[in-house]
Amino acid sequence: MAKLYFSYATMNAGKSTLLLQASYNYQERGMRTLVLIAAFDDRAGQGRISSRIGLSADATAFAHEDDLFAMIKEQHEQEKIACVFVDEAQFLAEEQVWQLARVADRIGIPVMAYGLRTDFQGKLFPGSMALLAIADELREVRTICHCGRKATMVVRLDAEGRVIREGAQIEVGGNEKYVSYCRTHWEDLMNEV
Repeated sequence: MAKLYFSYATMNAGKSTLLLQASYNYQERGMRTLVLIAAFDDRAGQGRISSRIGLSADATAFAHEDDLFAMIKEQHEQEKIACVFVDEAQFLAEEQVWQLARVADRIGIPVMAYGLRTDFQGKLFPGSMALLAIADELREVRTICHCGRKATMVVRLDAEGRVIREGAQIEVGGNEKYVSYCRTHWEDLMNEV
């Protein structure tokens, strides 16, 4: 029975590395995977996923309005897909999460989604909220705060390294823009004057 999995963490926990490794394992055994990424996330190039440790792979870019069920079904009919992987799953629309659930339930293809749980203000992303609600299995990918405790929150920084407390929920960036902290240190930083 295929399932919808959601592996979530803060920034820099190694989610993309895990995704690329898992996809490679399928491919090494002669099984086709479909790797998806939001079209506007072009940090590694359009339709490309890259990890901090240097692994990268081509991916299929999708737009917010795309019907992922129809896209995956069509590709599966052309050539069997063994597993679907989604990087930066927090960027999915709620309906797209339901479409991925249908891929698992009706086509029988496992779907492994990797992404952030919350934004820099501690609020759930819409895609993450839907995944937390309906995924068959939830997996936390852990990373640590500078104090050694588990990091569960992330702060956004401006160009000078100052903490940003307001702004758009989605702003694509990496180490130069986001730092992961435990809840205590995140709260301290967000409440500094």
